[in-house]
This record gives sequence, structure tokens and C-alpha cells, in this order.
Amino acid sequence: MRRPTRPSFSLPLGLAAAILIAAPAHADTRFLSYNASDRITQALTKGITLEVRRGLFGAVQVERLFSTTARGTAGFTRGGPDAARRVLPDGAPENDIYAVNQDGDGRGLARALCPGADEVWLIMNRVRAPRPLTMHAVGRWSDGAYRHCVTLSYEWRGEWAAAPAARGSVD
Repeated sequence: MRRPTRPSFSLPLGLAAAILIAAPAHADTRFLSYNASDRITQALTKGITLEVRRGLFGAVQVERLFSTTARGTAGFTRGGPDAARRVLPDGAPENDIYAVNQDGDGRGLARALCPGADEVWLIMNRVRAPRPLTMHAVGRWSDGAYRHCVTLSYEWRGEWAAAPAARGSVD
């Protein structure tokens, strides 16, 4: 009499492990450029290039902003308080939030976008080529209040193979 065999889990587990090990190899870095599409954006940032990291399943994370018409870069950290989202203008669909890192040129960008704020976040729509980009700068002041500072609007310019050279501070 033949005994029933147990199902083997080694093949599915091995396949899952191989996919997880290979996942970082599928992530890639891209540089997406945008031109300012209104006067306020032109006055504050002119053109920008975003360094974005695309993950295995197409998720995009913004790593850094380069000023494409002047000098400077600013790093971002993904995530932020929900209170920052609550001060967006009515009907604003943007949801991806990034803290502007205060080291290096990030401090200059934060001060330009939200003068007097202790912390600054950029809340933007999902970054996708070749679509326009909208970013909202939101700051937190020393009294704990969150305030919407400015809305920045960009039109798609193009994609670059390498990052622009960083030479100084963000304009």
C-alpha cells in the first residue's frame, strides 16, 4: 500500500527567495526634468530635475531635487505627518509626502519655500513621465501650526541618463 505524500514547499519557497534576492537588482534610478509652468514656480525654483528610484513593482520614490537652471540639490526623506496633508487647498489630490532634509542645500530650499518654518514637507502627485507635476510646500512653525506655503506647478521636460552637476545652493 502506497502512503500519501506531503506537498513539497521547497520549490515555492526557493522561488520566492530568488525573487526577493533579485528585487534590488530591478530597482533603477532615473532623472526626470520639469520646467516651471507658472510665475510663482518660476520665481521660486525655475526648472528642477528629480532623482527618482523605481522599485520592482513600479513604485516611485523621490530621492533628491536638483536645480536645473542654477546650482544646488536637496535631499528628501519619504513620509511625514498627516497634519501636513490636512492643510492642503480644498480639492488638492496630491498625497505623496516627503520631508525636505535640512542638511546642505535643503535648508536653502526649505527657507525659500516656507520662510520661517522649522520643518518643511513637499506633497506631490505621483511622479510619472511624461506627465505634469504639482508640489505643495507645507511648513510647521515653532507654535506647532502647519501651514500651506506655496503650490508649485511644473510641465514635463525630459529624462536624463545622469544627474546634473551640483555646484552650490538651490536658488
